[in-house]
Amino acid sequence: MLTAKVGPVSARFKGKLTLADLDPPHSYNLSFEGQGGVAGFAKGAASVKLSPEGDTTRLAYAVKANVGGKLAQIGSRLIDGTARKLADQFFSAFNKHLSAAAPAKEAGPAS
Repeated sequence: MLTAKVGPVSARFKGKLTLADLDPPHSYNLSFEGQGGVAGFAKGAASVKLSPEGDTTRLAYAVKANVGGKLAQIGSRLIDGTARKLADQFFSAFNKHLSAAAPAKEAGPAS
């Protein structure tokens, strides 16, 4: 379940997420679809690529989505802004979680 507010429309979406074309640790694809009752529906797909960048990993993604119902009537600017905000929140929490779980580097001998 996901609760989202896009402009004046607030809805609880029930849906599913499917992973495909898994190529660990390089890439994967995912597809998603959700029903939000009278608010409408959303469905789409994303391609995710992971690449080493020094001591870190860069995550790049491209998403295509379609919406219908009241959501489609709101307009793409509000939907794009909400999608960007949700992605930023997710990746911020994801990065914080992974950073906290990563073992601290051992300090060298004191001089």
